[in-house]
Amino acid sequence: MRTNTALRFVPPLRRAFPCMLVATLILCQPSSLKAATAPSLPSGSRPTAAPDTPVATPPALSPAGALTPKNAAAAVADALPSAATQPAATVTATPDTSIDLAMVRTVIATALEFLGPRTLEAHSSRDFTLWGLGALTALDPTLSLDTRGADIRLLAGQTSLFSRPAPPADRDDEWAHLAVEFISAARTHSESVRAAAREDLVQAFFDELFNHLDPYSRYIGPSSATTDRHARVGGEADAGISLTRKGRDIIVSAVNANGPAWTATVDTGDRLLAVNNKLTAGQTAETVTQWLQGEEESRVSLRLLSPGKKRGHTVVLRRAKVPPETVFAFASGSLVVLRVTSFSSDTAEEMSQYLDQATQDPGLKGLIIDLRGNRGGVLQQAVTAAALLLDRGVAAVTDGRDAQANHIWAVQGGDMTNNLPIAILVDGRTASAAEILAAALADHRRAVVIGSSTLGKGLVQTVAQLPDEGELFVTWSRVIAPLHWPLQGLGVMPQICTSLGEADTSRQLHSLAHGTLDNRAAVLASRAARFPLTVSRILAIRRACPAALGSDRDVETARAVLENKAWYRAAIAAMPEDPAALPAASKE
Repeated sequence: MRTNTALRFVPPLRRAFPCMLVATLILCQPSSLKAATAPSLPSGSRPTAAPDTPVATPPALSPAGALTPKNAAAAVADALPSAATQPAATVTATPDTSIDLAMVRTVIATALEFLGPRTLEAHSSRDFTLWGLGALTALDPTLSLDTRGADIRLLAGQTSLFSRPAPPADRDDEWAHLAVEFISAARTHSESVRAAAREDLVQAFFDELFNHLDPYSRYIGPSSATTDRHARVGGEADAGISLTRKGRDIIVSAVNANGPAWTATVDTGDRLLAVNNKLTAGQTAETVTQWLQGEEESRVSLRLLSPGKKRGHTVVLRRAKVPPETVFAFASGSLVVLRVTSFSSDTAEEMSQYLDQATQDPGLKGLIIDLRGNRGGVLQQAVTAAALLLDRGVAAVTDGRDAQANHIWAVQGGDMTNNLPIAILVDGRTASAAEILAAALADHRRAVVIGSSTLGKGLVQTVAQLPDEGELFVTWSRVIAPLHWPLQGLGVMPQICTSLGEADTSRQLHSLAHGTLDNRAAVLASRAARFPLTVSRILAIRRACPAALGSDRDVETARAVLENKAWYRAAIAAMPEDPAALPAASKE
């Protein structure tokens, strides 16, 4: 292990993964779904149950079920009918062919079909559609919808512009058809609506729809969705290295632990002399980065010169799609710090590689897992990360209206570190999958959590890819921690709070030296909480350790606790072992 330097895993060791079992539902990439009456495209991959983003199934996880995907829809071939003749006060709309309304209809129908069984609370296709059509008023405040009678009417002031009978509440395709008819009519009569491109209309429709649901359900348009997918599973296939320019030279600034170059003789600081015999001198880092990209599994030749060497060496790699690194490690004295920035498709495997290397050091006394600023990611990756450090137990429970959303995420395998003392650093930006990992290790008395109250995002989204290549993120379950308390709103209450100032932190450490955890009452109150909780109750619990940004004090506190075994044991012992040992749960 390199002291005070980044750890580098040399050949890929995966001894932790085969010995772990996670009993849970594993779902894969965003699904492509079809509208009820549209022809289908070739089958896509499946929706993913994840707090933020979906990725491919990790090898450590064993599926307990699968959600059958529905294929993406091709554009509807039949032309949209023109508006029917209206009463005297109504102006008749003409067919709108200036944008691809068939695609709009397919996207909406697909979304309605996907939303119906999955939202946390039950809503009908009527609800979703009328919420979405609020976009017409948002685009042109002179327009409004009248939904009081048997007919749905589009109004401009008191003048009826368009009218259609309301379909049965749960007819997805009929409501999608109605939505597009109203959009077409609004475009005929409103310059503001007519000026909106198809992508803008779809975005506005879903923005208005999701304004009526939780803050995490959302639609992401095609361009942003593509960028997000690249961040989760990798974009263009490449060599897995980052470059910078120094003078006329191109220098390797980082080697991705998941990439092809990681196990080759490529190191940070190497000069990259040529790519496939094309000289790099004088080129920009962006240009050479493009040279590194190509078809997945294609070969790329790198000519490198290592610092202090007189002769270069050639490395031939096979390009691969590589998610960005999310785990960074460095040794600090007798401790190792793992900084986890998010949870992508390879996060748990990255952790296992660094843990495998770190535990080879007989002088290792503790592990710090830094989750500050980690906004979360893939739920199953958080569960798998917990499995690296737990012998067995429930990491989390997810509970939703759809049967596919209800799971006990249990792990069984073996602690890679042989019960090495662990401190987890959190702050007010720690969210979602990061909170799941912190809660799992704290509730199982496996780690001491240090910092401030976390964000409190305990809702899980399932993701579907729509026919326009946009994505729906739909909240479909709540996360319940191992000791049966809800993450949503509450967040993780740390055992040692550092957000109340340096003097308060010093006082807590002094008490810990005498075997007392000052924040124990707040920790027990958070663990005794049960869904549903009032806002006032949540605020009362969180007041004991307000959310704040992390600081150097967190690391210093973690070091003090890990280097003093008695302090560590006292902090761990203050956590309840069984929900039955908690005080009576309070919801008020």
